[in-house]
Amino acid sequence: MAETSERFAWRWLLPQRWPLWLALWLMRRLATRDYLSLLAFGIRLGDFARWLPLPQRRVVSRNLSLCFPQMTESARQSLLQQHFRESGITLPETALAWFLPPKKLLELVRFEGIDIFDRLTASGRGVILLAAHFTTLEIGARFITAAREVHAVYKPSKDPLLSWFFRKYRGAVAASMIASDDIRAMVRVLKAGGAVWYAPDQAFRATGAEMVPFFGIPVATNTATSRLARLTGAAVLPYFVERLPGTAGYVVRIGEPLEDFPGVDSVTDTLRHHALIENEVRRLPAQYLWLHKRFKGLGSDYPDYYSRRYVEGGLRGTGHEQKH
Repeated sequence: MAETSERFAWRWLLPQRWPLWLALWLMRRLATRDYLSLLAFGIRLGDFARWLPLPQRRVVSRNLSLCFPQMTESARQSLLQQHFRESGITLPETALAWFLPPKKLLELVRFEGIDIFDRLTASGRGVILLAAHFTTLEIGARFITAAREVHAVYKPSKDPLLSWFFRKYRGAVAASMIASDDIRAMVRVLKAGGAVWYAPDQAFRATGAEMVPFFGIPVATNTATSRLARLTGAAVLPYFVERLPGTAGYVVRIGEPLEDFPGVDSVTDTLRHHALIENEVRRLPAQYLWLHKRFKGLGSDYPDYYSRRYVEGGLRGTGHEQKH
């Protein structure tokens, strides 16, 4: 079980922190409900959120227009509705991930390719489970950390209470929780033959960021997977999770190790990851995390895709257009 690096602070019990504790209590209560009622609650929550005057609706719409320019407007609106429902399910799903006992949690999932993972770890070779930000991200990470000894990489919160909270509940059954900027810890685990679950596919403007096309548009990207594999000799296995229809639960698909990885350079390697994500997105378009501003912060050489002045379709092109 992972340990928290932050000690509990009594000031976190002051009234201004009560909303977070209430949310935690409600999440724990949600985890006691049956799966069918949780799905129904999540769908209703997503439908409700879709009609609120929130900026996220415009973000989803913009992302869909950028990635699926040939799709009709009516088809995109239908996909937007489906996506909000899938996103709504994420909340009760997260309650299950944090509070359901591992044995019961694993009753919801079927693994494909876990024998590949077992074979590699048994040989003493480090393994990077290369994931991506779908709406199943939270429960998907929890499935593998509940089933096997896997270290989970997470992005720390600037709020110390939230950081403590995430490490405590996200890492309850992980081998350890590793901060996304702690490359040394990842290297140590992988060189020792351990396994790391890693989802480095969100917008990234820190040191080492590269502009790598995603759905044909250059985006600021973390290319650390390539460097980790080069430094440690770890095998890189694609890791994707699908939320099945109705109450059928989930399937986790672990792919064969990427061949000739790392390759000639980190951008080429990251393009391979993006291609894997794009294929999965086309297969399960509603389950990708379209709420995230993947095309943000690209600098003055690129359009501000999320600004109200950006005209959808008019500047689509190759993604290299200057801002107008």
